[in-house]
Amino acid sequence: MFNKEDVYYQAVQFAKKHYENFPVVSLLVPKTLRNHIAIIYWFARTADDIADEGNLTDHERIKQLNLFEENFLNLKNGICKTPFDYALYLTIEEKKLTTDLFLNLIKAFKQDVIKKRYTTYDDLLEYCKNSANPVGRLILELCGIRNDEALFFSDKICTALQLTNFYQDLQIDYSKGRIYLPQDEMEKFGVSEKLFELKENNLNFKRLLKYNLERTASLFNEGKKLFGFLGGFLKYEIKWTVLGGETILGKIKNIEYNVLNNRPTLSKTDMMMLFVKTFLK
Repeated sequence: MFNKEDVYYQAVQFAKKHYENFPVVSLLVPKTLRNHIAIIYWFARTADDIADEGNLTDHERIKQLNLFEENFLNLKNGICKTPFDYALYLTIEEKKLTTDLFLNLIKAFKQDVIKKRYTTYDDLLEYCKNSANPVGRLILELCGIRNDEALFFSDKICTALQLTNFYQDLQIDYSKGRIYLPQDEMEKFGVSEKLFELKENNLNFKRLLKYNLERTASLFNEGKKLFGFLGGFLKYEIKWTVLGGETILGKIKNIEYNVLNNRPTLSKTDMMMLFVKTFLK
């Protein structure tokens, strides 16, 4: 049998080693929840890496994701092959988490492998429903929040964060064969895929990205209504996360939308400044 303290320690260390646009395991998270958040992050990050990293073929990625899903279904019944499995099992049992949310995440990562283009914005929103929104809902469940209205606003924030990551990583995703901009809007703004290949930051591309950034900013603003349902650390943690996403949008605007040649990120200084700003607002 695995040692509970050891497996959660490994999960927290895993979370600390990975860059994200928001703090995964921050000082704002009390120790009682830090372990649970870290192991949920491990689950999502691991599945994402299977879909994205390395030199596997699409067939091999789907096969590994199917095995990952099978492993998850087994751990639901207490069959744990690794320390991380055991930690996730403990978290799900203790916090009575909705297991379908984990399966939705796996569904999204499988979609990453087989679907490379999105015809409309609604298609992208449907993807975010599985790829991002479950994470926010799981965090709320960890804190005992299952209010439908709170979940609705959480979805807005998580979708906005996912879309922000798309804009930030447009060139990286293109190098992997994917474009997360609606095809009908690319056509409307006169942006062809050749532009991605040439890394051309022309006026049409700027207008397209500006349109998408403004729409995402509106999602963040609507999602901020979630703060009224939160208290204590969680309220400030989510505020910090939203500020991180909004800052990335601002950085994209400041480089005149040239994300095909520059990938904006949050530095440690940025994170500290946002941390302070979180308490001032």
